[in-house]
Amino acid sequence: MDRYIRKILEANVYEVAEQSPLELAPIISTRLNRRILLKREDLQPIFSFKVRGAFNKIRKLVTEPDHIGVITASAGNHAQGVALAAAKLGSKAVIVMGKNTPGIKVDAVNALGAKVILTGESYDEAAEVARRMSSEQGYTYVHPFDDEDVIAGQGTIGMEIMRQCREPIDAIFVPVGGGGLIAGIAAYVKYLRPAIRIIGVEAQGSACMTAALKAGKRVSLKKEELDQFADGTAVRQVGKHGFEIARQCIDQMITVTVDQICAAIKDIFEDTRVVTEPAGALALAGVKHYLEQSKAPSSAASLVAVVSGANVNFDRLRHISERSEAGEKRELLLGVTIPEQPGSFQRFCKLLGKQHVTEFNYRYRDKEHARLLVGIQSAGRSDQNARLKEKITRHYPVVDLSSNEVAALHVRHMGGGPVEGLANERLYRFEFPERPGALLKFLTVLGRQYNITLFHYRNHGAAFGRVLIGIQVPNGAVSRFRADLRSIGYRYWEETGNPACELFLTNSH
Repeated sequence: MDRYIRKILEANVYEVAEQSPLELAPIISTRLNRRILLKREDLQPIFSFKVRGAFNKIRKLVTEPDHIGVITASAGNHAQGVALAAAKLGSKAVIVMGKNTPGIKVDAVNALGAKVILTGESYDEAAEVARRMSSEQGYTYVHPFDDEDVIAGQGTIGMEIMRQCREPIDAIFVPVGGGGLIAGIAAYVKYLRPAIRIIGVEAQGSACMTAALKAGKRVSLKKEELDQFADGTAVRQVGKHGFEIARQCIDQMITVTVDQICAAIKDIFEDTRVVTEPAGALALAGVKHYLEQSKAPSSAASLVAVVSGANVNFDRLRHISERSEAGEKRELLLGVTIPEQPGSFQRFCKLLGKQHVTEFNYRYRDKEHARLLVGIQSAGRSDQNARLKEKITRHYPVVDLSSNEVAALHVRHMGGGPVEGLANERLYRFEFPERPGALLKFLTVLGRQYNITLFHYRNHGAAFGRVLIGIQVPNGAVSRFRADLRSIGYRYWEETGNPACELFLTNSH
């Protein structure tokens, strides 16, 4: 640990990085009844903290007599950090990216003067090429997190927090991907103020640090199970160096959902008028989860959340906006059965009164019944939602679909209804990789063997498209069908018995 403290104190990142402000978030502080401070790394020149570690590493490399340039594999903030640091220090930089990298990120790295090589269809394939080029051509590989000098560069954030905050700090919340950021912050803070709690926050589906600390060793998440929503922290395995610090210095790990992340993005926007990337809002989502779960009494001590970046694709904003209401439990989404007779729809609307309705889908079910999918936005108080649901339930059969992924992602955006005469229909939800040929690969395996009865696709600029599929599978072919699904390699969930599907898509009653 002494070695890391020395490295952090010696780190000179300010030729390119800024000392980012530590700001009070007044709106969220009032709502949570705690003093919440935001460490604004989204205000760095590349809108991310990554420039600190990259510059600290490359600054040392350029003094070596045999240095010819640096190379890395990244499609995100680390790529821009390496490119900017190399340009500032006069070093050649090569960035290897997957062929499916969005053009906006390729253009950003090109604009910083780095050479971009597009190869492969994933980060792992790009990293393999970068490693091979490093070995064959003599470039120095700059790892995004598993490097002592990179960790020390990120550790300057912890040093700044200690200088900037004069009042007591209860805990510092840090987003966790490969572990470099939290390792650097934790090493410095625990050395200087060991009583301050260091709390790491990960997204569900990419919680590799949580898994590693639980196992007592680094573990690798399965590639097909890795959730890419918070792409800035979507890492399968934490770094060796970061893990050694983390097991000594991290007090607690928290995992949060996509909805909680989206709600935190909205919270930060309301206080700063900045839209962060999903990974950038992880820490604040962790603060909110921590206060909700711990039921901690009010305290004068501050909670610090590191806002790590704001490089968000514009076409993801609709998805973030939709899911932020669910993250705050502000939207009640209900499946309601009403009589299919004149005046019944009007009576239901009268029962709702002057509510803020976000969704209203009416569908004839049979001669006696109709189904409604109703979204109602409240002021964000769960007790209001509970009272409203109880009021409706006294008059109609109701199914609460507020936390139902199929309802949120698919059913509310679909027309149509159940079809008579479909035997052995099963429903599955998939994540299709956003790359050419993804659908063709799926259909090549399944299209000629099974009858597809329903197909609904949605995407918001993320790494995956969300797909809901209905397919007829004879009872005797279920085992073979599941083996075929596994051979495709896409993440999937069976939704055949999902209440949202039974209410609006299938013939179940």
